[in-house]
Amino acid sequence: MSQGLRTAETPVHDLVGVGFGPSNLALAVALAEHNGTVGEAGPDTVTAHFLERQPRFGWHRGMLIDDATMQVSFLKDLVTLRNPSSRFSFLAYLHSKGRLIDFVNHKNLFPLRVEFHDYFEWCAAQVDDQVSYGYEVVEVHPVTEPGSDEVTLLDVVARPTVPGGAPVVLRARNLVVATGLIPKLPPGVHRSERVWHNSDLLHRIDTVDPTAASRFVVVGAGQSAAEVTAFLHGRFPEAEVCSVFSRFGYSPADDSSFANRIFDPGAVDEFYGAPEETKQRLMAYHANTNYSVVDIDLIDDLYRRVYQEKVLGQQRLRLLNVCRAVGVDETDTGVRVTIESLATGERSVLESDVVVYSTGYRSDDSLPMLGELAARCRRDELGRLRVERDYRVRTTPEVRPGIYLQGGSTEHTHGITSSLLSNNAVRAGEILQSILGRRVQAPVEAAGAGRYSLSAAHSA
Repeated sequence: MSQGLRTAETPVHDLVGVGFGPSNLALAVALAEHNGTVGEAGPDTVTAHFLERQPRFGWHRGMLIDDATMQVSFLKDLVTLRNPSSRFSFLAYLHSKGRLIDFVNHKNLFPLRVEFHDYFEWCAAQVDDQVSYGYEVVEVHPVTEPGSDEVTLLDVVARPTVPGGAPVVLRARNLVVATGLIPKLPPGVHRSERVWHNSDLLHRIDTVDPTAASRFVVVGAGQSAAEVTAFLHGRFPEAEVCSVFSRFGYSPADDSSFANRIFDPGAVDEFYGAPEETKQRLMAYHANTNYSVVDIDLIDDLYRRVYQEKVLGQQRLRLLNVCRAVGVDETDTGVRVTIESLATGERSVLESDVVVYSTGYRSDDSLPMLGELAARCRRDELGRLRVERDYRVRTTPEVRPGIYLQGGSTEHTHGITSSLLSNNAVRAGEILQSILGRRVQAPVEAAGAGRYSLSAAHSA
């Protein structure tokens, strides 16, 4: 077994975080609050560092449409459900920006998405000493003592993603993986200059000439698809926008009070302890709270547009329901999209400037970065990771460090909130308490800056 990339100067962090989206940001905030309570240099201080491949904090930047709103209450921010008096709350953010009274008068639980993103950035700026941007974790090596198979620490190897950066090795007692979701496309479809995933929308939209665009095709039936459809319809007033989906119409999201209890922190306990058959039933029962559904206000807005255009005799917004896109072929001037009716089997071809797939996301498979440690992670009979209630991967007994997961890879064990913001604050607190509870009482080593040369580590 590898002895790790040990150097005399390498400090040991209580935890190293992989990824710095909202999940690990919530954890960093919980750490900052904890250390502020126990003292920054005291024996109960938790030392941590996070590695993020993006050059700065960003959360779904490609979908920060100006008028798009959040689908969760502002009270489900990074901290409030864990610590309502926190200085990192959304209300504290509003106060700092001089908008608290304005927001109260707005009488709305759901902020603009661009505003909530700004809140995330505001929080991230306050804990930026804990994170290194522009670094992608590529390997995790077990560290053992000579003559022993017991894994005592983990060496986290990251490479720079921006010019001028040096490789880093961070040593950790615990690893918290929160690498987010990866855009999902149908088999055989690949992103290009004219074939986009909805996550590309705002990054690529300025490449389209508004005076020349004549048609867009949007594939998908969920919230993102509806938002992209509405956005393109408004942005390009001379172009036709065709929304293609297999349903008869957009399905409304169930955000009723009782259904929303599936997002409560207590629901995680009930889901985790339930038999597998019950878990599958709960996911099926409540899928319409989150998957392939649309806010009713947006549905009503799109219907109003379609009806208005029928009245005026100038139909630009076309909803191609009970259909699917079965072929996408790029040409010299655009994209040829083949549409098949699920009712009749009839096929038609649409010549489009751009096709946007709003076909969701999948969980990032983080196990390859674990290398030989991946084989020490327990799986169930379906091949899924076994994850403890505290979000720690169940490993073989000789692995002492905790490997924690945040995100969709725990949905099968912890339920529908795993990849959502609803339980973010509480989950971060639970992970921190787990790390504190399992902490090895040993002299705290200096945290340092967390940037170390790979070449120096190999030569030591």
